Amino acid sequence: MRMTTLSLRSPTTRRAVLHYAEMWIVMGLGMAILGPLVRLGFDAAGWSAVLDRTDWRAMIMATEMALPMAAWMRVRRHSRRSVLEMTVWMYVPFVVLLVPYWTGAISGGALMGIGHGLMGVAMAVVVYRHRHDNH
Repeated sequence: MRMTTLSLRSPTTRRAVLHYAEMWIVMGLGMAILGPLVRLGFDAAGWSAVLDRTDWRAMIMATEMALPMAAWMRVRRHSRRSVLEMTVWMYVPFVVLLVPYWTGAISGGALMGIGHGLMGVAMAVVVYRHRHDNH
């Protein structure tokens, strides 16, 4: 078994780190742009109470991040399969944390905070696994 070392001097590692940073920037823009639009839409439809629920808000926020991230990955010529894989791993931490949230084992703040932290870890693992893909 060959050990792989990570070095920022490696073009492969630099490309992976850049890609990871780009995705977070695009996801932040998605929340900043889509978030207010989603709130306006929910208000206009009379569904604003949905946004008072942390569980729904977590999934909506994940969507606000996933859509622009997926679009950016396609711009960077990632395959649909790679985009789908990354998108799924963005949702998994929140879905897993919904059960302890619903049972009262964790708070809404913990759901959001831990969910975002685990999302970052999950995305980093996916980027690392695909670091040798040429994009």
